[in-house]
Amino acid sequence: MTMHFSPDVASPFIDSQSRLDAFVANQAFDRPTLVIDLDRVATQYRALKAGLGRADIHYAVKANPARQIIGRLVDLGAHFDAASRAEIALCLDEGAEPSEISFGNTIKRASDIAWAYDQGIRLFAADAEQELEKIAAHAPGSSVYIRLIVAHSEADWPLSRKFGCDREMALTLLDRAKALGLHPVGFSFHVGSQTRQAAMWAPTLDIFADIWSEARAAGHDLTLLNIGGGFPAFYGEEIEAPTAYAAAVIEMVEARFPNLDKIMAEPGRGMVAESGVIVAEVLLVSRKSADDMHRWVYLDIGRFSGLAETEGEAIRYQLQTARDADPMGPCVVAGPSCDSADVLYEKRPMSLPVTLQAGDRVLIRNTGAYTSTYSSVCFNGFPPLDVVVI
Repeated sequence: MTMHFSPDVASPFIDSQSRLDAFVANQAFDRPTLVIDLDRVATQYRALKAGLGRADIHYAVKANPARQIIGRLVDLGAHFDAASRAEIALCLDEGAEPSEISFGNTIKRASDIAWAYDQGIRLFAADAEQELEKIAAHAPGSSVYIRLIVAHSEADWPLSRKFGCDREMALTLLDRAKALGLHPVGFSFHVGSQTRQAAMWAPTLDIFADIWSEARAAGHDLTLLNIGGGFPAFYGEEIEAPTAYAAAVIEMVEARFPNLDKIMAEPGRGMVAESGVIVAEVLLVSRKSADDMHRWVYLDIGRFSGLAETEGEAIRYQLQTARDADPMGPCVVAGPSCDSADVLYEKRPMSLPVTLQAGDRVLIRNTGAYTSTYSSVCFNGFPPLDVVVI
């Protein structure tokens, strides 16, 4: 982790209630930087845990793998959903027990399965016969859960098609897992990232409750349900408070799934997004013609340097400047790279101060999730997104 800032620089972004804002207000950053407040991560963990009750929180490491975040969550008693060998190693290095880690990616290299097994990992995800065969060969006797496909999602960022399998395939895979000497313990699914209201879970839970009952009737002693992620963060549209949201989801789960010994939840965005702010800079404000109704505002960060989730304008980050008391006008917002796809918001232009100019600081709010991990290594020579953890 590199840090590029100097102290004692005046800034208009002082909020006496916010340690994060107070820190940012007194730093100068010479390139786009994500600042994470660990106390906010801890607060969100406790809020989600209060609602989730007996469910184990398996933090989705991919959302933000900052070592300090993992270490703090280990201290708080969190478990972890890891997508790769590197993520498993990170969790183990920070003190997580192997029994607290699930290898939740359904697409795994055989050698990584074997390595994870050697480290003590015994819980794996699968959604295909070949994946079960790899697990049986390299992690014999392990427990597996079968990921179900979510065909219809109300989430802002649906996760259908690539992951999961349908009802018939899931039941077949339970049989196949048994035949391979594995222990099929349950199902997993993901309602879609940024599912803003708990009520949006109900249709998916209804469908999967039927599959659960069918599997148990077929003789499978299922005891685990992994409800995945979907827990939302605030991006300008109303969401429910984390404890109430989580409690409502668990209430629906408990009502539909009998014989559950273990419930897993995998918040990623909902755990860390609101703990972070990106400090960016305006590079250019221009128009394409004299009568152009929209200004173009180019930032020093774009889709290739951390803001990949602006794809399709699915996630609309909140931008704050020192000029927000001035008159506002519609803007197309774009990144700095020499790639025409590096446009953040154009279909729905963003309202920004008419006085905005090159050199102005811009804070991009609630960017603690899926930014540093999406940042490219050096596209166009621009450095990766810096991360500072306080």
